[in-house]
Amino acid sequence: MSGRALLMWDDGVTGYDFGRSHPMDPVRLSLTMALVRAFGLDRAVDVVSAPSAGDSTLRLVHHQEYVDEVRRVSLDPRSADGSYGLGTADDPAFAGIHESSALIAGQSVGAAEAVWRGDAAHAVNFSGGLHHAMPGSASGFCIYNDASLAIARLLELGAERVAYLDVDVHHGDGVQAAFWEDPRVLTVSMHEHPASLFPQTGWPEETGGGAGEGSAVNIALPAGTGDEGWLRAFHSVVPELLADFRPQVLVTQHGADTHFEDPLAHLAVSLDAQRALQVAAHDLAHQYVDEGRWIALGGGGYAVVDVVPRSWTHLVAIAAHQPIDPASDVPQSWRDEVYARTRQPGPARMTDGRDAAFRPWEAGYDPADRLDQTILATRKAVFPLRGLLA
Repeated sequence: MSGRALLMWDDGVTGYDFGRSHPMDPVRLSLTMALVRAFGLDRAVDVVSAPSAGDSTLRLVHHQEYVDEVRRVSLDPRSADGSYGLGTADDPAFAGIHESSALIAGQSVGAAEAVWRGDAAHAVNFSGGLHHAMPGSASGFCIYNDASLAIARLLELGAERVAYLDVDVHHGDGVQAAFWEDPRVLTVSMHEHPASLFPQTGWPEETGGGAGEGSAVNIALPAGTGDEGWLRAFHSVVPELLADFRPQVLVTQHGADTHFEDPLAHLAVSLDAQRALQVAAHDLAHQYVDEGRWIALGGGGYAVVDVVPRSWTHLVAIAAHQPIDPASDVPQSWRDEVYARTRQPGPARMTDGRDAAFRPWEAGYDPADRLDQTILATRKAVFPLRGLLA
């Protein structure tokens, strides 16, 4: 197993562009890569590009008729009429939509293959994490579900236990749906409560079906949850599940849209808490996963200058075993690039100045507290199905 992490990157992923008025501005990807380089992290990881996902790979999750439609619309965007979720406000059609989506998917699949082979223990694809796409339709800014494709490829290669952890503010519905009845995949999603946010799924009672009952876990947080509650919820549920499941690979999705500056949701999480959870995910991989195999993906995040690049640069640094001190100044060269490209001033430091502390579940809980009610609802729904004490 190589000691160096992989960073999956191809400039072509910035072609995933729904247009100037769309929240998912690809500048968030190019600015993240620029910040990674400004900190010299591109010398601490192996920066590699994988081929685009071909039809045989896409069919691991997606229906061929859907892939055919994406390819058709890619050639003639004006023909998109909302069929298959293409040509909607969330997922506008654009020229090259198939090619850029397949390229992003290829980076996540390539990360999975490399980690499974032992080329590296950790791999990051911050352009990925497009977790809403369904087998036969686009949804929520997502065309191909690269996270599901990476997991499906791991299963195809022989993996018997894969854990998927999703901490995007939105429910990881597409990944949950793909493996709803598959006990080989444990999906855990921690997100804003479905009563107040798209896609209105991810209730604690959604625990999987058939042979997969107990393999879907949902932590639905009250709107307004901040650092302490976010981290408390994570640590009150996830470590016990991973200790029991003992995955051969951990796949994590780190949507940065939990941040208090994000314009599309209602949590109040800081960059410092996001970084603390990234550290926790890395530690859990080394503690509970065979050979520490960890694939980290990006996801949502629409504060594209102030939040996303810093959050995902921390993620790359953690995977590289060269964490950045949160008190570090952001390199001036990067801030100059931000201003030149966006006419916005870039953030000055790699922190929001918050203390990412939390009270552990073992210290006791308050049955009248909304957050503790959320944690308990999740534990009661799924822990007994896995033979664990709620």
